Amino acid sequence: MADALELQARSLLSAAAVRARAGEMLEIGLNGGLTHFTIDLDRMDGVAEAVLAVTRKAYPTLEIPFHARWRHFVFGGIDRWARLADAASWPDRAARARAEFDLAIVSVLLDAGAGAAWRYRDAVTGQGIGRSEGLAIASLDMFASGLFSRDATVPFRTDADVLAKLPLAALTAAFQVSNANPLLGLEGRTDLLRRMGKLVAERADVFGSHDTPRPGGLFDHIAAQANGGALPAPAILSAVLNQLGPIWPSRLELAGIPLGDCWRHPAIKTDDATAGLVPLHKLSQWLSYSLIEPLQRAGFNVTDIDGLTGLAEYRNGGLFVDHEVLRLRDAADVERAHAVDSALVVEWRALTVALLDRLAKLVRAKLGRTPDTLPLASILEGGTWAAGRAIAFSRRPDGSPPLKVISDGTVF
Repeated sequence: MADALELQARSLLSAAAVRARAGEMLEIGLNGGLTHFTIDLDRMDGVAEAVLAVTRKAYPTLEIPFHARWRHFVFGGIDRWARLADAASWPDRAARARAEFDLAIVSVLLDAGAGAAWRYRDAVTGQGIGRSEGLAIASLDMFASGLFSRDATVPFRTDADVLAKLPLAALTAAFQVSNANPLLGLEGRTDLLRRMGKLVAERADVFGSHDTPRPGGLFDHIAAQANGGALPAPAILSAVLNQLGPIWPSRLELAGIPLGDCWRHPAIKTDDATAGLVPLHKLSQWLSYSLIEPLQRAGFNVTDIDGLTGLAEYRNGGLFVDHEVLRLRDAADVERAHAVDSALVVEWRALTVALLDRLAKLVRAKLGRTPDTLPLASILEGGTWAAGRAIAFSRRPDGSPPLKVISDGTVF
């Protein structure tokens, strides 16, 4: 029985489970069976046009990279990480990949919404940068300065023992946080990095095969699974979820296995222990997308990019609410603040994932592209996230999402 339960739990730690349960939520919604949202698919064509408009503006040749943390390291027309990495001396491609895993993992874990007020003053340009872009440049500056390394003369690395003892004051200073420049969820982010440091230090079998334990050791763990140099993208997510899963705080568990970004919703029916459970794995998938390029640079052929799903976060979700594909049954819900585990938020996020798949088909049809020539990762980048932000700013001066979600800095 325990083995069967464990298998059921592990089945939720996959992109396939995210896609299946999100699809189920959409079908229930289309049949009028959801408590909080109705769905108007007739408005999807307008969403596709909005996505195409921002995509063509950002990428006129329609050569669109993947939605990944690396895009946020480009600021003022300069790819900050590429400039640093190209100037560094690496003993081999794997060494650079480990450093890029170190950077991506820490940077993504620090990227959980900044709030509208926070800004990071960039030392290079003197500009104040907000939101995800500011968090990215700040985290890159921390990494390049050696904040996460036990040896300041070897800055481009993240050591598990340094993370495990990371002082809140160090991140407060590095993010330039003050009463006048508040950053949401800073304690939650610090705790997440410490938890990761402790986990990585304890799992030298996974994270320390070529070095002292570091998050970048996950590169070797994933690379070892390659078959003829090929790695399916869902295997990246599986490694992220199974190896880093225990770092997520106070979430659901099944058979003693932490389920990460997975929540309850009464509409989801199954005949096993996973009934009512809706996996979304937003940050883990964002991280998995961000690990594709380091693997490619190290010589691996990453396949089945579309095996990963769209990201259940407020820009993609806001795109469908602001374009009225998703409509609240109770208009007063716009004014309320909703817990991240509330049925309303779980509904919204799952519907977002399923609608992104439908939207991708519409966008490809308009461009005459296929999943191979325009993967979902590129549509997200082109794309849905930017279109969600654009309509948010057109509707609300501060660009805030259409619904208020109470987050602890570890979900979005």
